Amino acid sequence: MALSTNTDWRYGVLEDAVTKGSSNISHGKIKEDDGPYPVFGAKGYIQNISFYQQENDYIAIIKDGAGIGRVSVHPAKSSVLATMQYLLPKEGFDLRFIKYFLESLDFEEYRTGSTIPHIYFKDYKSAPFPLISVPEQKRIVAILDQAFADIEQARAKTEQNLKNARELFESYLQQVFSQRGEGWGFYKLSELCNLISGQHIDAKNYNNEQRGIGYLTGPSDFGVINPTVTKWTEHPKRTAIKGDILITVKGSGVGKVNIMSAGELAISRQLMAVRPTNAVGDLLYWFLSMQFDYFQSLANGAAIPGISRHDVLDLKLSIPLSGDQQELVDRISQFNLETVDLERIYTDKLSSLDELKKSILQKAFSGELTKTLEVDTNKGAVA
Repeated sequence: MALSTNTDWRYGVLEDAVTKGSSNISHGKIKEDDGPYPVFGAKGYIQNISFYQQENDYIAIIKDGAGIGRVSVHPAKSSVLATMQYLLPKEGFDLRFIKYFLESLDFEEYRTGSTIPHIYFKDYKSAPFPLISVPEQKRIVAILDQAFADIEQARAKTEQNLKNARELFESYLQQVFSQRGEGWGFYKLSELCNLISGQHIDAKNYNNEQRGIGYLTGPSDFGVINPTVTKWTEHPKRTAIKGDILITVKGSGVGKVNIMSAGELAISRQLMAVRPTNAVGDLLYWFLSMQFDYFQSLANGAAIPGISRHDVLDLKLSIPLSGDQQELVDRISQFNLETVDLERIYTDKLSSLDELKKSILQKAFSGELTKTLEVDTNKGAVA
């Protein structure tokens, strides 16, 4: 963090403003407990228990696992799990001022551990901390509260616009496949394609030395697939080829679809390949991409979620069996490109809002934010 350019500010370190506290509470220790006092974890409220560790309001920071460095404020007479650290304001320091200061730090600089990441207070306790009066701290907090409320309002609107763009495209697909135009027919998927089931290949029959055909063992995200293959086999029984539509049929990603863009790959039992025979592949891809929720509903409740060949082949759809198929694909693809462009605009705006928040925090704790406001106020008075 850049130090203040405001000559009225002086700096100490974070440890001047807070005392650390530790928790020894785990899920196992409180599983059967009950009472009036809340316990919080990395994702928020956990449960109520019969005791508490903190008498006053406090700050908690995730110190172990996913989300390290994320800070939150919790009420008096509550506690946190041991994966979090208590940070208790010393006299003369505003709790929310400290919370905003912590949000201005880049905790990746203090991260240790690869499998399970950690941050330790001893590593960031010496971060330069502005030693200013409580009224000035509260003034900065009020400014940040207003600024971040405006940012969150803009974020909520942008996220809704992003959601609306995707829902509009999905609604368009629904409309396309519910048509009954001239020359259109109503068909089972089994009349339009062949379905190639994946196979299990024993570890002794695949290698990582690029001998044979690539072996795709798991699902991929939506869209065109040209994967980085890490396993190969010389004994494939069933393979997917360019233009096939891959469907994830086992595991948590049931219903995800994508198109093979190149090459030939052996596929595991987590996958099936839809090979078009009487329809344009892209048209079947768009239809299958609409079935994610349906496939998920079929897979729910099983120990290992999965769908069968019949679940795929028995699907029915209405399409033209003529040259009109490609025209329809072109229209869908164009609408999708326009949707993707719109989503990119909204995603970029969300990134800009994140950068704006970081910039405001940096200015707040270098003294530039209030100094700029004072200059603007003086200009207004002169005017």
